[in-house]
Amino acid sequence: MGKNSSFIKRLTDITISLFVIILMSPIILIAIIAIRIETSGSALFLQDRAGLGGKPFKIFKLRTMVKNAEKVGPLLTQSNDSRVTKVGKILRMTSLDEFPQFINILKGEMSLVGPRPEVLPIVETYNESQRQVLNYKPGLTGISQINGRGSLSVEEKLIMDIEYYKNETFCSDLLIVLKTPYTLISNEGNVM
Repeated sequence: MGKNSSFIKRLTDITISLFVIILMSPIILIAIIAIRIETSGSALFLQDRAGLGGKPFKIFKLRTMVKNAEKVGPLLTQSNDSRVTKVGKILRMTSLDEFPQFINILKGEMSLVGPRPEVLPIVETYNESQRQVLNYKPGLTGISQINGRGSLSVEEKLIMDIEYYKNETFCSDLLIVLKTPYTLISNEGNVM
């Protein structure tokens, strides 16, 4: 947490990620088993996303859709998307599908707090001003995650993220981390 490339932010990312991975591993194991019982294929979903400087990386998520969903529907999940499985609905509602991203954080590809990493075809449409968001390491949670989430347009998220991360501090990041559980529990702005 704090300035984009600070030692404190990286140390906080590693410490919290290790703690969460250890704490949540039994629940994630149950989720993996449930995914495999309901549908065939890998329980993990890997997708190319734009990281710091626009460099692509593979984001880790628990699979919430049918196998090969990207081949039978739109790139982004729609509201009431028929490709979302029964287990997937529960994982999305609780945001458990996002927990494997703590591995991305440990690898240094993401941070705990930052703009959400976007899929590459959408990043390719960014104008010069919007590309500023790529100056910041993407995060598991962030200002747009606690202020609208999936109910915001890509443009609204970008404006909010760019303005916030220009002036982020350890304390402002800490407030985002503290507000994130409420956002998850209330399920505000979540697209399922």
